[in-house]
Amino acid sequence: QVQLLESGGGLVEPGGSLRLSCASSSSGIQLSFYAMGWYRQAPGKQRELVATITSGGSTNYADSVKGRFTVTRDNPGNTVYLQMSSLKPEDTAVYYCIARITPSNNYWGQGTQVTVSS
Repeated sequence: QVQLLESGGGLVEPGGSLRLSCASSSSGIQLSFYAMGWYRQAPGKQRELVATITSGGSTNYADSVKGRFTVTRDNPGNTVYLQMSSLKPEDTAVYYCIARITPSNNYWGQGTQVTVSS
């Protein structure tokens, strides 16, 4: 069962920008309580943790996206965003949103495709 809903993926040219969004699929899940993150996976490559944000707003980024990507959450904390700028072809991947419900249990989104190509 899909527990998180993602949107915002698409096709952009190198140097372009996209903003991904992630929210709970149920009003019974309050994401404001949990740390959130974004993973990405390209064909034939290992899934990579791109960015994280805690319930308090502290963030961390993979070296590959530092200075280009920004993860934020809205004031209630139930919607998480990934602003992607200066996109490169190597950023092409399926991007997944996760919520850290417990240290050993995550909720996942269905993934959204980001393609960077001329």
